Amino acid sequence: MTSSFVLFFRSLLFYLGYVPITILMSALLIVLFPITPARGRHIIASTWCNAVLNWLRISCNIRYRIIGQANIPEQPVVILANHQSNWEAILFYKLKYPVSPMLKKELMNIPFWGWAMRLQKPIAIDRSQPREAGRSLLTQGVERIREGNSVIVFPEGTRSSSGVIRRFSRGGAKLAVAAGAPIVPIAHNAGDCWPARTFLKRPGTIKVVIGEPVPSAGKDANELTTQIEHWIRQQLLV
Repeated sequence: MTSSFVLFFRSLLFYLGYVPITILMSALLIVLFPITPARGRHIIASTWCNAVLNWLRISCNIRYRIIGQANIPEQPVVILANHQSNWEAILFYKLKYPVSPMLKKELMNIPFWGWAMRLQKPIAIDRSQPREAGRSLLTQGVERIREGNSVIVFPEGTRSSSGVIRRFSRGGAKLAVAAGAPIVPIAHNAGDCWPARTFLKRPGTIKVVIGEPVPSAGKDANELTTQIEHWIRQQLLV
């Protein structure tokens, strides 16, 4: 079993690389944004994602395995996934192009990273006002999808502990129905290696399962939410 000291040292090593990588790539994106086409901006963002994931592998021996990546279609989709850490947000951002993540409004105030995210057409919501947040997701989300962007939604609303899935909210499914976009469900166990709200990172292989697109046109948002939540729970039991 890996000792606490080794886990602490490797986790510290990760952050010593993670912070400068993030500052450098965010600054590069901000500076080049006015003269870089959308595809080029995505390449910069994906380079950051790959750099962070590779450094995580080197520093903490955390790897990942994706099953079903071919299930992500070319058309805009609503990605619904369980939420356990920051890791999945990093991975998802490079899986689909173009994409608009849903995030807490205050995150865009983080120096460099938050400033760079402001340029990527995120759906920023105020979680302290649930009703307004729901309206923002629906309004901004439909707009993003009609512009050709996919949208990432974590329907639990917050990060859960490893092995725990909170009840899904209907916001993501309601967005898919309103926009007529299919839902792509994704299940993962990132919390086993990158637990929520903790400093330590644990070595291992994160399993990511991407399901087949689920049509939303003419469907009931409650039923879709239940269907997706059930599928994700089943994947984490395998």
